[in-house]
Amino acid sequence: MARIPSRLLVCTALVALLITPTSPALAQAVAEAPKAQAPAPAKTVLPQVVVLATGGTIAGAAASDVQAGYTSGQVGVEQLLAAVPQAKKLAQLRGEQVSNIGSQDMNDEVWFKLARRVNALLAMPDVAGVVITHGTDTIEETAYFLNLVVNSKKPVVLTAAMRPSTALSADGPLNFFNAVAVAANKEAVGRGVLVVINDWIHGASSLTKTSTTAVQTFMSPLWGLIGTIAYGDATFFRGPVGRDTDESEFSLDGLTTMPRVDIVMAHENMDGAMIDAAVAAGAKGIVIAGVGNGNMTESAVKALTAQAKKGIVCVRASRVTTGRVGRNVELDDDKLGFVASMGLNPQKSRVLLRLALTKTSDPKAIQRYFEEY
Repeated sequence: MARIPSRLLVCTALVALLITPTSPALAQAVAEAPKAQAPAPAKTVLPQVVVLATGGTIAGAAASDVQAGYTSGQVGVEQLLAAVPQAKKLAQLRGEQVSNIGSQDMNDEVWFKLARRVNALLAMPDVAGVVITHGTDTIEETAYFLNLVVNSKKPVVLTAAMRPSTALSADGPLNFFNAVAVAANKEAVGRGVLVVINDWIHGASSLTKTSTTAVQTFMSPLWGLIGTIAYGDATFFRGPVGRDTDESEFSLDGLTTMPRVDIVMAHENMDGAMIDAAVAAGAKGIVIAGVGNGNMTESAVKALTAQAKKGIVCVRASRVTTGRVGRNVELDDDKLGFVASMGLNPQKSRVLLRLALTKTSDPKAIQRYFEEY
């Protein structure tokens, strides 16, 4: 009798099991068979964002959760990071304490330290962006300064709070979360320095503080928002206005100081005393927060003209919240040797003029900066 191969016997047995309507042996074999393992999902590598803390209300504390008075700069960067653990789902975070002051005390020393650290961090290939926590009082000036001296397209995002960290309804945690989301977002690249606060994304050259205490204090009245953000989900509307960051001509290389520039407010019955006093105190430039379209009294114009003839650079801005100061509109800037601020408010005009004076004191050359930046 011929011998049946063992492999055929095995196949015959399997066929018998398969054609049996209900086979306990088959059920047991299937149950005991090793399960196929699904491939493990690829691990998502989160972008690295560095948080630079400078202080401000976002790091402030009060004795009560329902009082208006508080002390800025009481909470360190590690406490800020720990207070918003949700942000760690958006990016790899690490923090550095640059300063811990109220932004009313912001100064050139901190500005230089901050800007140089930002440039150093963004030069690192593994750093995707930087978040800076700051007080609201001078955040627009710091943001605009960085907009002129940071030399990278990578996102630099400032954020702040109107209520201290101990407040009943503190706005800082969500502002910080949203700032991290923007800094980690590839769509934020190349949009200049940004300020993220109260669900809005502002450009550094456009925003200004409009209320002393309201949470919705920051507006961009002239050029509008860069975008909006809701719980980390950002929508971008436009790019920056003017030259900035990697397109800027300005740099801190070789600089240890910047020239003094003072802002003088125009008002009814203004004379030239404050203009002359500013120059006597060492100002190399003066910004007039003028009435209307950068105007001032006849007495002030005479005093400012006299200083312009001595080489003091004089910029006409406006104390009005919105609108541009046009060249040769209210006054003959060409004849008087003045500079028109164009779309910059007085405080940002001062920032640009200080950096401009590190390069030139020629009003015509400086006018070009105001037209381009």
